[in-house]
Amino acid sequence: MTINFEGQVAIVTGAGGGLGRQHALELGRRGAKVVVNDLGGGVDGSGGSTSAAELVSKEITDGGGQAIAHGASVSNIDAVQDMIDQTMNTWGRIDILVNNAGILRDKTFSKLEVPNWHAVLDVHLNGSMNCAKLAWPIMTQQNYGRIVMTTSTSGLFGNFGQSNYGAAKLGLVGFMNTLRLEGAKYNIHTNSIAPIAATRMTRDLPGFEDSAERLAPELVTPAVVFLCSENAPNGRIIQAAGGRYYSADIRENSGVELGLSASAEDIAANINPILDMSSNLGFLDKK
Repeated sequence: MTINFEGQVAIVTGAGGGLGRQHALELGRRGAKVVVNDLGGGVDGSGGSTSAAELVSKEITDGGGQAIAHGASVSNIDAVQDMIDQTMNTWGRIDILVNNAGILRDKTFSKLEVPNWHAVLDVHLNGSMNCAKLAWPIMTQQNYGRIVMTTSTSGLFGNFGQSNYGAAKLGLVGFMNTLRLEGAKYNIHTNSIAPIAATRMTRDLPGFEDSAERLAPELVTPAVVFLCSENAPNGRIIQAAGGRYYSADIRENSGVELGLSASAEDIAANINPILDMSSNLGFLDKK
């Protein structure tokens, strides 16, 4: 079955380059009307220009699709409201939101400046909340919506020098898990993509040297397109790296029943079975 988005409207944040550009282009090829959002700043979030978003929008329209560009900083809720208003005034609905915008300000925790903690969370976590918050009432009224968060293995498993980025990315999983529950009755499905790709955000990181072809961003987009479709699951994390697609979730084990009088010593005596994940259950297994 061919997936297409005829009659649907998609907002893709951070779509002026890298992953977001590929997502926007493919959604446009498949019939979606696309809002190409990008602040046009540096990897660290500095500066700003709408030229990147306008170029991607032109690529879509030159290919026969429909697109508009918007330079909102997702961390500024008033700018996001303007983007939502422009989308509704132009096309009258919002079916898909891909929260892709992000910045990097990497340092080890001992050297991390507090403002750079807040700056990264403001874009990744608060920015995703701003966009979802303003699109949510539109999607509930339509009784349809698909939201994709962009998480990361840095959030799921940790990564040296990325305490701010990792915290923001795992925060998006918690956000997804609640929207999964609250949106279900409105046919709003919220999922996450955890990409590994060679983009301008990753090209200077160890392990990404000479990886442009092997970890091309367009190899992540098929999973995102599926998560934007009517057949998307709800509340799942798909990882994508170099043509490999796999999943992650938050799990717990069956544990040990120690009773109401358990002490710290009882925990110590039973720590191995308490920590043993061989009998683990995923959160969806318990539904």
